[in-house]
Amino acid sequence: MEEKKNIKSESVHNVIMENRESLSISGVEDVETFNEEKVVLITQMGALSVEGSNLHINKLSVETGELQVEGEINSIIYLGDEFSNSKQGFFARLFQ
Repeated sequence: MEEKKNIKSESVHNVIMENRESLSISGVEDVETFNEEKVVLITQMGALSVEGSNLHINKLSVETGELQVEGEINSIIYLGDEFSNSKQGFFARLFQ
């Protein structure tokens, strides 16, 4: 019997930055938070934080998992376990 392939595992995660002003990201599954200074994304490779100033999301395609951010980009950081722990609800953290 042939196994079904997971479509998400076949797609590629890319991060392309041009002149610290434009950022294109593929493999985006969700946008957790965003404002003019910080965008936090959930990607296939984990949570990703983009920090800078005057950040704007110009394009977001849920179907293709592509995101485009413009502004002054100061850092791109993959977040570790501390992000997943802070994402838990108040009661989950209270009863740990």
